[in-house]
Amino acid sequence: MSSLFQSCSSSIASSLTSRSSLRSRSLSLNFFPNNSSTRIPASQNCVKCSLVEPLKYENGRPCIPSLSSELPIPSRLAANTARLEDAPEKSDTRLRIFSGTANPALSQEIACYMGLELGKIKIKRFADGEIYVQLQESVRGCDVYLVQPTCPPANENLMELLIMIDACRRASAKNITAVIPYFGYARADRKTQGRESIAAKLVANLITEAGANRVLACDLHSGQSMGYFDIPVDHVYGQPVILDYLASKSICFDDLVVVSPDVGGVARARAFAKKLSDAPLAIVDKRRHGHNVAEVMNLIGDVKGKVAVMVDDMIDTAGTISKGAALLHQEGAREVYACSTHAVFSPPAIERLSSGLFQEVIITNTIPLLEQNYFPQLTVLSVANLLGETIWRVHDDCSGGFESYSSLGID
Repeated sequence: MSSLFQSCSSSIASSLTSRSSLRSRSLSLNFFPNNSSTRIPASQNCVKCSLVEPLKYENGRPCIPSLSSELPIPSRLAANTARLEDAPEKSDTRLRIFSGTANPALSQEIACYMGLELGKIKIKRFADGEIYVQLQESVRGCDVYLVQPTCPPANENLMELLIMIDACRRASAKNITAVIPYFGYARADRKTQGRESIAAKLVANLITEAGANRVLACDLHSGQSMGYFDIPVDHVYGQPVILDYLASKSICFDDLVVVSPDVGGVARARAFAKKLSDAPLAIVDKRRHGHNVAEVMNLIGDVKGKVAVMVDDMIDTAGTISKGAALLHQEGAREVYACSTHAVFSPPAIERLSSGLFQEVIITNTIPLLEQNYFPQLTVLSVANLLGETIWRVHDDCSGGFESYSSLGID
C-alpha cells in the first residue's frame, strides 16, 4: 500500500515538473527569444505611472486623477495631461441636449449658456408628411434633454417631440427630459361645455407613454396641467426675465399698476405685482362669447394717470389684451405695456399690437418669431439662461446634488 502511494506521488511530481518545464520553455520561446532573433529596443521615454487614487465621477464628469512617477514626465505626455486638465467640462459630461426643428435658435442659446454643443440628430420628413428621427451619436447611459416647444404647427411639432423621445428611449438613454418652452394644448385643460375633450391630459399621456422621464415647461397656462403628467414636472416662470428688463427701464414704481387681462390671470398678476415693490393691482373683466373672441365689460381698479403693465402668459390673436389696453386708455392710463411669455401671434395679432395702443410689447423667445412679424414696439427677451440654469440644476439633482430651485422660482 505504501509503495503504491509512493509511486503515485512520484508520478504526480514528475508530471508537475514536466508541465512546469514545458510552461517555462513556452514562455522562453514566446517572450524571451534567443540571441539570433531581433529584440524590440526599449523606449527611452517610457514612464511607469501609477494612480494615486481611483477614478472618481462628479456630476457625471470623470475627475482626472493625479499621477505619480519615479521619473520626470516627458514634455509630450505633460502637454497631453495639461490639455486634459484644461479641457472644458462639455467633453466629459454625460449630459446631452438635442434640438427639434421648432425652435433651434433657442436650443443653441441654451447650449451656449451651458458650455455644451447640441447633439447631432437627423430629422426629416418624407413625401407623405411622416417624420423620421435618428440620433447621430450615442446616448447610452446619458441624461438627455430634448428642446422642442409645441408651437404652431402644433401637431407637427408635438409628433416630432414624441418620435424624438422614442428614439432616445430605444437608444438606451438613462433619463429623458422633454424641455417644452411652450406647451401646446394647455388651454384645453378642462371642460367648459358638455362633450368636450381635455386635450391637455391627452398630450400629457402621449409624452409619458412615449418614454419621457421628466418634463421641463415654462409658464403653463394653468397650474393643474402639471397634475396631468404621471412623471415629475419642473415648472419655470418667465417672470424673472421680464422683471429684470422692467427694472432696467426708467419707470417710477410709484406710478406703476399691474393689470390682469382677465379674472383667470389674477394670481399671475398678483405675483408679478409683488415683485414690483408690491404695486397695486387692477383687473379687466371680460366675457368670452367664443374661441378667440372676447368682449371687455369693465375695469376693476384705478389706473388714472398711471403706467399700466398688462401681464399674461400668452398672446394669441391679441384680442383680449388689445381691448383691455383700449379700456385702460379710456380710464386715463398714461402708458400701457404688454408683457407676455409666449408670443403665439396668430393673425391679426400683429395689426392689433402695432396699432399704437401699447408703449411697448415685451415677450420672450419661447416661440420663434418670424422676421415679418417684428414691429417697432416689440421687445424680445431670451429665456435661454433661465432654461439652461434649470437644466443644470435638474441634472445636478438627478446626480445627487443638493442645490435648491428656489432662486429660480421653479415649482
